[in-house]
Amino acid sequence: MYMSRAFLFPGQGSQKVGMGKDLFNASKHAKERYEKANDIMGMDLANLSFYGPDEKLRQTEFTQPAIFVLSMIIAELLIKNDVKPSFVAGHSLGEYSALTIAGVFNFEDGLRLVKIRGKAMSMLSHNNIGSMAAIVGLDASKVSKICETASTNKQVVVPANLNCQDQIVVSGHIGAINRVIELADAKGAKKAIKLNVSGAFHSPYMSAAKSTLKNALYEITLKKANFPIVMNVVAQQVTKPKLILKNLISQIDNPVYWSETIFNLRKSGVDDYIEVGPGRVLQGLNRRIDRSLKTRGVEKYEQIKELKIV
Repeated sequence: MYMSRAFLFPGQGSQKVGMGKDLFNASKHAKERYEKANDIMGMDLANLSFYGPDEKLRQTEFTQPAIFVLSMIIAELLIKNDVKPSFVAGHSLGEYSALTIAGVFNFEDGLRLVKIRGKAMSMLSHNNIGSMAAIVGLDASKVSKICETASTNKQVVVPANLNCQDQIVVSGHIGAINRVIELADAKGAKKAIKLNVSGAFHSPYMSAAKSTLKNALYEITLKKANFPIVMNVVAQQVTKPKLILKNLISQIDNPVYWSETIFNLRKSGVDDYIEVGPGRVLQGLNRRIDRSLKTRGVEKYEQIKELKIV
């Protein structure tokens, strides 16, 4: 029976020391990809991924390329193993993996863009005024109202990741984040906790990175996608380069509509979801969005060999 399959690519926060090492040792393709990545990065990204230190791997400018490279290796090996997607989507950073596997740009250009994006976001995080928090147990409209109440002219906080019906990540000035946590607790949130991130991602505090990313994107030629990508900022299927460019530039300081992304895929008849890359974040979100969705993850070489699907 034919399955409509979606590859889902994780974002920042899914990294862990040791990721990709088994693939590097077992696969010539993985080794070649890591060697190419080391050249583009001007550093030993493979060594950092395999051995750490964790503190450095968690830095935005290194995390993003490390996750991108591993996700791409796994996706390419799955396709070589005849496990192919009908649709793709990626959470924040993961959108670059989705676009690359869909042929919008090649591996080298994808990694260069991720390197530039990670560095630009990292530079905006060095002032330590930005943070993010996860609010569990309140819907998006309630969280939006809380953000409005908590924001001031100089301290703004906004919904940043609408992950599922009752899990919203907010992003902004640390002072406003602290007020959101207090207000969410008072409104009966199951959980309201600050996240261990270095900046206010997907908020107006990232707007200054837009021009850097825009210039980098204009230097490469984007191609029409080989299959639809459900993009973060619109939660709609996109294949045309002009729309991809517009959405990708907007993504850096706008929300990720992840639950709407999954609803779009479900409506399109997707019945097989594979998280391609480190961690299980997206598998967990799918369970919260709709427990009936068939979802699994692939991050190890053995899992690729075992996933014999036609």
